[in-house]
Amino acid sequence: MARPHEDCRSEDNREVFKLMESNVRLDNELTVPSSIREGNRFLALIPLCLLGFGSYFCYANIAVVYAYWTNEHISLANYINMGSRAVFCFFGGFLIDRVFGIRRGTIIYTIILLMGQLIVASGAKLNEIWVMHLGLAIFGIGAESLTVAQYKYAVLWFKGKELNMVFGLLMLVARVASSLNRWPPIYEYVDKLCQSNRTVGIVQLLVTLTCVGSLLCALILGYMDKRAERILKRNNNRSGQIPRLTDVFSFKPPFWMVSIILVFYDAAIFLFVSKENNFLTGRFNYTSTEAETLVWLAFSIMTMFPPIFGFIIDKLGRNLIWIFSATATTIVAFLLLFFTELSPYKTILKMALFYSVMASSVLPMVSLIIPEHQLGTAYGFCQFVENLGVLFILIILENIDNYIWFIVILFGCLTFALIASCVILVYDKMLRGNLNMTPQQRINFDNSLNPAIIQRVERERNLPLNPIPALI
Repeated sequence: MARPHEDCRSEDNREVFKLMESNVRLDNELTVPSSIREGNRFLALIPLCLLGFGSYFCYANIAVVYAYWTNEHISLANYINMGSRAVFCFFGGFLIDRVFGIRRGTIIYTIILLMGQLIVASGAKLNEIWVMHLGLAIFGIGAESLTVAQYKYAVLWFKGKELNMVFGLLMLVARVASSLNRWPPIYEYVDKLCQSNRTVGIVQLLVTLTCVGSLLCALILGYMDKRAERILKRNNNRSGQIPRLTDVFSFKPPFWMVSIILVFYDAAIFLFVSKENNFLTGRFNYTSTEAETLVWLAFSIMTMFPPIFGFIIDKLGRNLIWIFSATATTIVAFLLLFFTELSPYKTILKMALFYSVMASSVLPMVSLIIPEHQLGTAYGFCQFVENLGVLFILIILENIDNYIWFIVILFGCLTFALIASCVILVYDKMLRGNLNMTPQQRINFDNSLNPAIIQRVERERNLPLNPIPALI
């Protein structure tokens, strides 16, 4: 017969193994952070949002150079840039977790971004296409890894508070920077001043200043984060586990569902946007001006509304419901657009709203699934699969010009995204996870964890899982 103290040990050990099997989170992503004062957090939001401005602005500005290139050179440039982004963002995120750390990694990737843009500008000034291709490859390495660093910074500073809204703001700044892909007054001014055929190269050198601004933001953000870490004695890896590249294979099913949603939903939207003008002029007999007006309105909604929906989701929670609703209603909007005679204004603008919901709700969920010491690797993988989706669409656009296949591929992508959203919703419900909770429910969920048991889990995870006699 077991002694009383052995019964207690047995009960504790059962709780330990139960928590270990459920992979209880040992970092602080389930807690409501932030002893960081409101003023300091929102002060950090300024350099955080502007951190990626140079990346998006410079890349969009490179499109000006395409006017002087052949289609073969443009295709090669797109493949080089997207390929470097797709491959190196995963390794870039891992290096943030394992080698550089968030502060040093952000600065390093901003310097790589700046170097790439300088090489692109030099190639444009010298009229050497191969130099520009080299610059684009280096630029892509820094740009996508910098985006991963942005996401990890956002989680560290705004997790459990305004995280969905912050991701929406990052989307807003990225789209504003991308929309400013030309500075006609500067091109005209430089052209009049220099009166040479090197105007594009000189302007590319001028826009490099935005990358210098991004580097300044990285330095400011690094200083603020170091200060916050010292004051709060923050530890982002309480379990002491060392991140490894193979960790990605141990990520739980919800992460893979989020990745599937990202790649297929974004691929469908990207595919439609690339053909939107031709579709409106062909099916609805719109003039070019009318089509461009509708496209501009949709782009404005997709730019301005993610922070608004992010704010609402921060208050209400239920991320999975928002994601499922956005995917399902996007499918309905496309059905109405392709197979009815309803005004495209209503359907396309509603679709832009649904995209805004998706943009502000899906990426923040990664922080609820993956421990903080693996967030760089996780977000790097998300960017990796998303860029693969864009490459896939680029290949489709070059090789398929059939309207039927266009519809089949678009609805196929959205169907996969809808299935993934259903799977993650059911999975979270069955395991009583926290992905579809309200903010208050997540607080209660966190408070219900026994700190003493969690400490024992930390110790047990570092030991071999041998049978405990008291459990036999």
